[in-house]
Amino acid sequence: MQAFFDDYVCLAGLATELVNTAPGVWHGEDQLPDTAALTAFLAEHGIDAEPATRDLEAVHDLRARLREVLDARDAEVIEHRASALVARGLGTVGLAPDAQGRQQWCARPRPDADLADRLALLSGLGVLGALRALGPERFRDCASDTCSGVFIDTTRPGRRRYCMPDLCGNRANVAAYRARRRANS
Repeated sequence: MQAFFDDYVCLAGLATELVNTAPGVWHGEDQLPDTAALTAFLAEHGIDAEPATRDLEAVHDLRARLREVLDARDAEVIEHRASALVARGLGTVGLAPDAQGRQQWCARPRPDADLADRLALLSGLGVLGALRALGPERFRDCASDTCSGVFIDTTRPGRRRYCMPDLCGNRANVAAYRARRRANS
């Protein structure tokens, strides 16, 4: 496994989605309650791993630490916290061919890195890449009144408002529609 430095959009998405699996975001319901759910989450993100119970606990701890990174709004604080995550799992940095065969800078985890350390490396690189390319103003809270999620807006125009547009954005639109109907009735 290796993480290309230029792939920060995908890696920042991984960081956002991992943080937003927490029970606080889902009104008490953990989206990673067991190793089966963690395996499915990893598969969604193209990470081939068979997590054990100890991995699940370590990923839950990482999720809490990553939330602290995404909650920060100061560039120096974000950089410091994300760098600590990268250092946790970093093995080597070097050049490797990407999917198109071009040589790109990438980071590889330590050979003895566990699953949480590898996820810390990937997430940390995504956060640092987004911070460098987009700035701290792209680290945001979900605009939904019923959600406590956070996200990194990696969209080109930078107008994303919801941590999960399909869920939170849809709920907000439905609530606004119902409020307009009630007002017109």
